Amino acid sequence: MKPKAQENKAISGTQSDVARGRAVLEQEIKGLKALAESLDGGFSGAVKCIGGIRGRVIVSGMGKSGHVARKIAATLSSTGTPALFVHPGEASHGDLGMITKDDAVLALSNSGETAELSDLIAYCKRFAIPLIAMVRRQSSMLVDAADIAMVLPEVPEAPPTDAPTTSTTMMMALGDALAVALMQRKGFTKDDFSVFHPGGKLGKAFIRVSDLMHGESELPVVGEKARMRDALLVITAKSFGCAGVLDSKGKLAGIITDGDLRRHMQPDLLNKKAGEVMTKKPLTIRPQALAAEALGIMNTRSITTLFVVEAEKPVGIIHIHDVLRAGVA
Repeated sequence: MKPKAQENKAISGTQSDVARGRAVLEQEIKGLKALAESLDGGFSGAVKCIGGIRGRVIVSGMGKSGHVARKIAATLSSTGTPALFVHPGEASHGDLGMITKDDAVLALSNSGETAELSDLIAYCKRFAIPLIAMVRRQSSMLVDAADIAMVLPEVPEAPPTDAPTTSTTMMMALGDALAVALMQRKGFTKDDFSVFHPGGKLGKAFIRVSDLMHGESELPVVGEKARMRDALLVITAKSFGCAGVLDSKGKLAGIITDGDLRRHMQPDLLNKKAGEVMTKKPLTIRPQALAAEALGIMNTRSITTLFVVEAEKPVGIIHIHDVLRAGVA
């Protein structure tokens, strides 16, 4: 067993670690609050500028600002605003050729005096390419050169050093705000987002029933007056383990499952009408519902299929295996 003094010291050390971590987070929260309050015409100007270009957003920065710039470029691209990270050092050695007159440049710098950005800035000025600055210091070379400047509020970095913490958090958040504002300005939807994320968890979360369902040609359906011998042939042929029962107007009146067959297992079963055996008002789902919703219904009700209906008429059928194969969980 540990001596009591050693145990108390360990507890005290853990508490100190938590306190230090909390202090960092609280300082960064202060930065985010100050950033939210400081948003002005520079932000709206950046949104308007980027929203109006025909090309891409070229995002650049050096050091920690460069790491943030990469993330901002990725977020912009995945939310409907084509973007590309260009390293300022590589830009000076040929990558300036990646930037066209249809593009806009978003340059990140804490001090606004990053020497490595000088060639990129000069290139923007020479070819009249819009230059947007994301910077911490109002009085700086980058702000002077920029067409639009988004200046971060003067909130200190998390103590005890001046290592980029609060400033990079604010830059990251400002990039998110920019991406979402552009997304909403362009009318970018969840459906559009899923197109850009077909293999990701977010994309799978937005898969709709209509993307997975079997169409009308595969529907296992019979009329209410059909004999059960015919209904059984449909159930067997279509391989969904069930049959939908339609009324005279083509609306889904009920469903026949193996449970219904067991409940009506009598010598005259094959001569009965489908409408006499079916379960009325079966669970259904809309084509535009998320596949995750269909999975939730099937799991909760312990069923394996759902008819997909529009205006009470079946337009498809979805099986739990269809949902699971698509990676929805």
